[in-house]
Amino acid sequence: MNTHDLVAFVAVVETGSIVAASARLNLTQPGVTRRIQNLEEMLGAQLLDRLSKPLKPTAAGHEAYEQGRRLLRMLDDLKSGVANDGVVRGEFRLGLTPFLSEAGLTAPLDAVRAEFPALAVRVVSGWSPHQVERVCRNELDAAAICLPDGAVPPADLLADDLGAQPVVFVVARDIKMPRIVELERLSQMSWVINQDGCGFRDALKRRFDAEHLPFNIAVEALDSELRLSLVARGLGVGLVTPIGLRRSAFRDKLRPVAVRGFKPAVRAWIVHRPPAGRLARPIELFRDGLDRELKALIGA
Repeated sequence: MNTHDLVAFVAVVETGSIVAASARLNLTQPGVTRRIQNLEEMLGAQLLDRLSKPLKPTAAGHEAYEQGRRLLRMLDDLKSGVANDGVVRGEFRLGLTPFLSEAGLTAPLDAVRAEFPALAVRVVSGWSPHQVERVCRNELDAAAICLPDGAVPPADLLADDLGAQPVVFVVARDIKMPRIVELERLSQMSWVINQDGCGFRDALKRRFDAEHLPFNIAVEALDSELRLSLVARGLGVGLVTPIGLRRSAFRDKLRPVAVRGFKPAVRAWIVHRPPAGRLARPIELFRDGLDRELKALIGA
């Protein structure tokens, strides 16, 4: 078997097209097509459903993809194991959701870099649904994500549950409102919240939908301090983590509000595709470090 043919096939499955695969591999489109045809001739089976858009593997192609991806990972592990006295080299592609970036980019990342100095760590930030898709497409080796409590990662990914991560509602300090309110009271206000894709926003939206309450968004903004500044100016209700509120420059202008019978939270997860191979220890090291950081932040 020519491993270059297998690499081309894996790239097509993961990107969904010959065009995208050729860009990933820096090959011409006819070159990628020839490699797929070579692999099909060698295996004696059609591997791609060429009538589907995006391109999808046939039943035989799905099996070839799963086995081929494992084979390529084993070859990477072999190269790493026999070169330079077994030092783990190459690239560790790690996805982080914005909520976990502050915790993940400190001690956990430092621990990985300290134990594996020859491993190039590339961090990609993005919302959890997109990070999961990237892991499934093998564009990321692992990702730290947040999902609404009760939701779980796809079954074909290995997932470690890092526990529930709480948030609090905040309003401007000068707004007259009891410390504990019904959710209906907050539904009468506008929201200053993360952009679509945020796990906390998804959890909140689910609860509002379940109670048939309106969820009116005034401002969508990625930066936490920007959102808190707008809430402090009276533009609406916001969501923030307890540690985020304590560290905010606007904390004296904000007031937490509890909702009776509702404590919003998401669960943090580390996900990756099996087998982890040479990256098993780096993933484990990052996972354990992130778990400690999150527990410390919750208990602070």
